[in-house]
Amino acid sequence: MKTPARRWIACGVVALSLFAGPASALAQSGSSGQARDGANARAAVHGEGVLKKQMSENRYTAGFVTGPPDSTEFAMVQEIATVLASGQETGPHGEVALRVLPMVGTGGVRNIMDLLTLGGADMAIAPVVLVDRLRDARTFGDISHKLVYITLLHTEEFHLLVRSDIKSLADLAGKTVSLGEEDSAADVLGREAFDALGVKINAANLSLDTALDQMKRGQISAALVLSGKPVKPLLALNGGPDNIHLLSIPYSQALQRDFLPSTLDHADYPNLIAGDQAVGTIAIQSALFAYNWPARSPRAELLETFTRSFFSRFSEFLADDHSPKWREVNLAARLPGWERFRPAERWLSLQSMGSDAARSGSPNASNPAGTSSEQRDKLFKEFLRWRERQQGK
Repeated sequence: MKTPARRWIACGVVALSLFAGPASALAQSGSSGQARDGANARAAVHGEGVLKKQMSENRYTAGFVTGPPDSTEFAMVQEIATVLASGQETGPHGEVALRVLPMVGTGGVRNIMDLLTLGGADMAIAPVVLVDRLRDARTFGDISHKLVYITLLHTEEFHLLVRSDIKSLADLAGKTVSLGEEDSAADVLGREAFDALGVKINAANLSLDTALDQMKRGQISAALVLSGKPVKPLLALNGGPDNIHLLSIPYSQALQRDFLPSTLDHADYPNLIAGDQAVGTIAIQSALFAYNWPARSPRAELLETFTRSFFSRFSEFLADDHSPKWREVNLAARLPGWERFRPAERWLSLQSMGSDAARSGSPNASNPAGTSSEQRDKLFKEFLRWRERQQGK
């Protein structure tokens, strides 16, 4: 078994080799700007894993790297793009101040590389444990100040789909299991989970559609999907003793440092899980990371516009016609070891100030988050200066 350090060094070597191939496809492909971004990504490696990034000239479009099209995370970014596109005032030529462009990724190491290198990539949804390890291993150099977080998001669950002849995790020993795209979060973290559980599998890297087709043909035994429940393509599957079904992943002590316990039940997958049953599994925490553009640069201002719009309209994402994963999000939750994007921190502090004043009837009420009166005054002055700059544009 590889040690964690060797595993992540090897992961970094494989990740860097990806620059020899095509860049990540965007949700809307074919533009010359995207081609330039791909060329910049392939030319971005200098020295030992140190990445460079050029600033996109498109000051109105925020690029959002996310998971594959069949993932819950990609669907959530599409919801962000749709919600924030509505209700904006347009300029004389129909332009809007903010446009969110989903960028198709794998949800893993490549997402972080894209965020660190592509000029049009401003944000990415990524597993916290994955980003922590890339930082600690310095796979791409010191990224601790190149990335900031806007907010913690939801948990992403492991879904282990198996053929009817697989009754337990031990039955997968020596069998072929698809872990999704190469260097995806399912690939990297799935290998680690199987190793920790002592199950030696024959790993394959297939898309979900291909993996399900090969399972039905008897060519592979299982497929691992890592995405927030419910994963839309899995809702169409029909379970049962003679069909593909979800297998439990035990939350053993070996997994407790980096993974969370979770459960899949009938409400999540009514065609795969009977009403009185549940499938235990593991999960990881995801977060919304952003590239730490220089303060007052056009990209930083665009991210500030995004953050303000996203936070102020967050209640709209809690409606029934949006992903239930939004209801897990606490915008104010902190991510240890990482700095929050300053405009996000400022917005949350101002909201906290307003809540305190509303509860007490006094603008000088104490703040349970620990912000002093002097700090609140400073934040409010910064807000006024920001508003004056916006009105002057």
